[in-house]
Amino acid sequence: MAKEKRDKHNNIIALTGAAGAAALLAFALNFAISSLNSRHKKKELKGSKVQINLSPSRIIRLADQLIAKSKAVHDAVASVPLDKVSYNNVISPLVDLEIQQFPLLQSCIFPKMVSSSEDVRKASAEAERKIDAHADKLRKREDLYRVIKAVAVKGEKMSTEAKRYTQFLVKDFERNGLNLTLAKREELQRLKTQLDDLSIQYIRNINDDGSFLLFNEMDLLGLPLQFLQSLDKAENGKLKISLGSHHLLPVLEFCKVGTTRKSVAVAYGRRSELNLSVLQNLVHLRHKFARLLGYSNYADYTVELRMAKFSRKVFEFLEDISAGLTELAAKELDLLKGLKKEEEGEHPFGIEDLQYYVKRVEEKQFDLDFGVVKQYFPVDVVLSGVLKICQDLYGLRFEEIADSIIWHHDINVYSVYDLRSCELLGYLYLDLYKREGKYGHTCVVPLQYGSSQDGSRQIPVALLISQFQKDAGGCSGLLRFSEVVSLFHEFGHVVHHICNRASFPKFSGLRLDPDFVEIPAQVLENWCYDNIALKMISGYHEDITKPINDEICDSLRRWRSSFSALKLKQEILYCLFDQIVHSNENVDIIGLFKHLHPKVMGGLQMLEGTNPASCYSRLAIGYEAVCYSRIWSEVFAADIFASKFRDNLFDQNVGTQFREKVLGPGGAKDPVEILTDFLGREPSIQAFIDSKSDFI
Repeated sequence: MAKEKRDKHNNIIALTGAAGAAALLAFALNFAISSLNSRHKKKELKGSKVQINLSPSRIIRLADQLIAKSKAVHDAVASVPLDKVSYNNVISPLVDLEIQQFPLLQSCIFPKMVSSSEDVRKASAEAERKIDAHADKLRKREDLYRVIKAVAVKGEKMSTEAKRYTQFLVKDFERNGLNLTLAKREELQRLKTQLDDLSIQYIRNINDDGSFLLFNEMDLLGLPLQFLQSLDKAENGKLKISLGSHHLLPVLEFCKVGTTRKSVAVAYGRRSELNLSVLQNLVHLRHKFARLLGYSNYADYTVELRMAKFSRKVFEFLEDISAGLTELAAKELDLLKGLKKEEEGEHPFGIEDLQYYVKRVEEKQFDLDFGVVKQYFPVDVVLSGVLKICQDLYGLRFEEIADSIIWHHDINVYSVYDLRSCELLGYLYLDLYKREGKYGHTCVVPLQYGSSQDGSRQIPVALLISQFQKDAGGCSGLLRFSEVVSLFHEFGHVVHHICNRASFPKFSGLRLDPDFVEIPAQVLENWCYDNIALKMISGYHEDITKPINDEICDSLRRWRSSFSALKLKQEILYCLFDQIVHSNENVDIIGLFKHLHPKVMGGLQMLEGTNPASCYSRLAIGYEAVCYSRIWSEVFAADIFASKFRDNLFDQNVGTQFREKVLGPGGAKDPVEILTDFLGREPSIQAFIDSKSDFI
C-alpha cells in the first residue's frame, strides 16, 4: 500500500499545465479526505514526547518538575570528584537529560505562541520565565564548569561528535566568564547589565520619537488614496506624516514629489539623535566586555562561533561582494538617474530617490500585477505543491495523520518517511492560519530534536507557524507571492530539522551556526522562480486546473533580480559600518558613515545632517557585529543552487546527496567542511554575483 501510494505521487512530477494542476488537485484532495477520516480517534504520535493541550496548572507543574529534575542531575554531575571524571559520569548524563527534557520543556513553552486560551498563554509565558531563569543559573555554575573542563582536559577517547559536544560545553561556560576570577566575573555581570540597559534605551528612543511632518495633498502626489485617507490631520488641515517606517516606506516608494521624499528622508535620518551617544557607549562597553573575556574586539567575540570565525574574514567577504557588484550597481544607478531626469528635470539624484525610481522601472519593465498573481496561489494548492516538491527532491514522503491530538481545528499533522526505506524520520505540525492570540510571525519551532543514544533514535518533531488569512467564508484563502516564498523558506527549515542525523541534541535540528542555518532554506526559495515548479504550486482560484502562465513566471524571475546590486550595496553599507565599529576602538561613528556612503553607493552622498546609526535598531540588540549574516548565507545558498541544482531542479539523486551531506550532519560537523564536501571545492561568491546580473 505504501509503495503504491509513493508511485502514484512520483508520477505527478512529469505532468505540467492543466494535467499537472489536475494531478495536484487529486493530490490535495487525498490529503483533505484523509484528514476527515477517523477525526474522533485522537491519539499521541508514536515516538513523540511532546504533550499537547496542557492545562495552565499542568504547564506550571510540569515546568517545576522539569526544573527540579534538571537541578538534581546537574548537582550529581557537579559532585563528581575531579580525579574521577569521565564521559560516562559527567557528559552522558547531561546529554540524556536534554534528550528526555527538551520536548517536555517545549510542551510548556510553545503554547504561548499558539493557544487560543489567554490563561494557557499566560501560564506558558510564566513557565518559560522559570525555565530561562533556571538555565541562566546553570550557565553560571562554576562547579559544573570545573568537572566538564576536567573531562575535556583529560583527553578521554570518545567519538568525534562527543568530543565536539564537550568542547562546546566548555566554550559556553568560558564565554560566560567562568574561567575568570570572581572579581572579573562580577565586572562582566555589571557590563552585561549596562549593555542591556543601553540597548533598551536605544530602542526606546526610536519608539518614543513622535516627530511628524505636515504636507498638503499635492505634496503627497502619487501616494495611494487609501494611505492618504488613513493619515491624521493637523488643525490647519495639513496631513501628518510620522517618521515611523509605516509612513516612511510608502512616501519613499510612491510619492512623485522629490522635495517631499527628501524632506521625509532627512527628518527620518535626524530623529533619535541622542542614540549616537548611546551607540558610542554601547560599542565602547562591548569592546570592554570582549577584552575581559580575552578577545581583541567585540566582533571577534561574536563571530568566533560562526562560519567566518574572525571579524577580518567578514570584512573581506563584504568588501569582495561589494566590489563584485560595483559595475552592475553603476549600470543600475545610471538607469535610475536617466529616469529621474525624464520625470523631474535636472534635479540631482539622491539616496532618497532610490526606492521611488526602482519602483518606476519595475512598473515600466515588468507586466506584474501582484493582485493578479495572488489569484493563482490558493493555500491548499501551494501547500500540496510544496509537499510534492520536497517529497520528490529530497526522497521524502509526507502522510497526513487524521487522528492526532491537536490544539486547534486548523492544525494539520504529517508523518515524514524516507521514500525508499519507509523509515519514519519525524513529524510536522502545520499551524498556518492567523487567529487571535497567536504568535504574529512565520517561523519553524523545534518541538523535539532528533538524537541517538545507546543504539536508539529519538525522532524530530517540528512546528511551522504562519499567518495566512482565510477568506470571508472561513475557507483557506489566497497567498501573496511573498507568502509563497516564505512558505518555501520555512519548509527548507522543516526538511533540515527532520533530516538531521546528529546524535546530540546540541547539534540537531536548527541548533546550528546562525551563518549556516539559513542556507538550506534559502536554497529552496529558488524553486519559487522556476516555471515548472511555479506551475506545480499554482492554480487559478476559480479553476485550479489552470496554473500560472509562462509570461508571469518569466516576469517574477526577472523581477527577483531587478536592481538587486543597488539594494545589496545599501545593505552592505550597514554591514560594513557594523563590522568596523565592533572591530576597532574609538571609531568616529558620524564620520564613518560619511566616508563609507559614497564609497559603497557609487558616489551617492549621505543626506546632509543625517546619520543612519541613530535609528538602526539592529545595531542595538540582537544583530550587533553580525548584520552580515543574511548576505553570508544567501551567497553560499546561491553557490549551492548554481552548482548542483540549477540544471537538476528535480533530480532526486542530487537532492538526496544534499540531504545526506548538508542536512544530515547538523552542527556535528564544521559548516565550511559540510559545504566543501558537498560542492567538491571551497564555497565561492561568484555564483551569487552572477545571479544578480539577470536584470540589466
